[in-house]
Amino acid sequence: MKIQETSSNYDVIIVGAGIVGCAMARRFTLEGASVLVLEKSTDILDGASKGNSAILHTGFDAPPNSVEHGCIVEGYQEYIQIRAKLNLPLLETGALVTAWTHAEENLLEGILAKAQLNGVVDAKLLSAKQTLLLEPELSSQVKAAIHVPREFVIDPWTAPTVYMLQAIKNGAKLLRNAEVKSGEFNGDYWLLKTTRGSVKCSTVINCAGLYGDKLDALLLNKTSFEIRPRKGQFLVYDKAASRLIKSIILPVPNDITKGVVVCRTAFGNVLVGPTAEEQQSRDDASVTRDALNALKAKGIEIIPALANLPITATYAGIRPATQFKDYCIERFDDKNYISVGGIRSTGLTGALGIAQYVFKMYSSASKKHQPLGSPLYPSVIPIAESEKRDWKQKGNEGIVCHCEWVTQREIKKALTGVMPAGSLEGLKRRTRVTMGRCQGFYCSAQLSQLTEGYFKEPIAKPVKGGVNE
Repeated sequence: MKIQETSSNYDVIIVGAGIVGCAMARRFTLEGASVLVLEKSTDILDGASKGNSAILHTGFDAPPNSVEHGCIVEGYQEYIQIRAKLNLPLLETGALVTAWTHAEENLLEGILAKAQLNGVVDAKLLSAKQTLLLEPELSSQVKAAIHVPREFVIDPWTAPTVYMLQAIKNGAKLLRNAEVKSGEFNGDYWLLKTTRGSVKCSTVINCAGLYGDKLDALLLNKTSFEIRPRKGQFLVYDKAASRLIKSIILPVPNDITKGVVVCRTAFGNVLVGPTAEEQQSRDDASVTRDALNALKAKGIEIIPALANLPITATYAGIRPATQFKDYCIERFDDKNYISVGGIRSTGLTGALGIAQYVFKMYSSASKKHQPLGSPLYPSVIPIAESEKRDWKQKGNEGIVCHCEWVTQREIKKALTGVMPAGSLEGLKRRTRVTMGRCQGFYCSAQLSQLTEGYFKEPIAKPVKGGVNE
């Protein structure tokens, strides 16, 4: 989509195509608004959204009566309601908040009381014996636990991808490689200048994630929050580890972080992480040997049998934490502007609820639209292990990535259509190609051929002095 002029005047421009921006685009489009999404990267989910623990939270431990808690509850309910129509995966695992010391055990009653206050009335306290009966591979050092049966695991990338796809199928526009450089509001509409041209709208919604405070400062000349990047590193264990646990194993949280989690993934692996490291950089998602070794030791401390299993991959995500413990969502009526900031680790669950919350905020300012009568409900080829994978279906044109069972048909579909992958990273999030045991060692050559001409940065680059020069 090329935009070089300002003839189109959208009802809403959403800046940022992370998880929250994708959910926001879906909600506003279904409610009848004309929507344009601006994303500065080559693909959606390229910022904070690319690294998370993929848990669908009940909100049992969220601050009671907070905006965050309300959005988690609404988001959780909507995900359950729409997942069949959009073919979204759900791994019904349940969770255990585990205490490993007597001091932590003494905190469980308070956590349970908060869960019940937050409406999670099916959570219950388990003794050490009951906990080990439920999860026999846990270390025998566990003291007690709280069982939260409706904490689930989902696919962290397919859900927001489908949110955006549904928005586009129902009329929204997505413009990538479009960083906002400046903007002016004349009392009636915004004129935003981007690296892809200028665009107009009545209302701007800031979903810029790690750069949310900077966008506020750019467009409003002020900001009510400060992004304080918090890195979280993760280990991914081989699929053989998935037999060791059924539940999401959570620690007793503290004021800074929910702590190190051990859980299965929707893709058949086991995840250990994240760390919680304050840093200045908003882009440095590198991993460190010391942090990974500490995570490995912690994982083995929780589930001793992990010591005998290989680690497939490591990665890090950066959470857009702020100085506040709640989401930072604010409407500026004099500027037709809504800022959606500080959406931390619960954003995957909360995204649909955040979109509902913001639309109500928008509507209360007399912005009225006619909801779509019969919206389209698209779906994508599922990549979760619990779903009917394409490699089992006829006409898939053969398997390209044997570690993750990714077919040639899946890759071709992800490279075409109304929202094609814009980079190798985007293709990975749509198909899981190269994300298995060999990390692309065996399939990269074929993948390079299949993607030739599709990406601005090709997978294979000419080698100076080589035959491809």
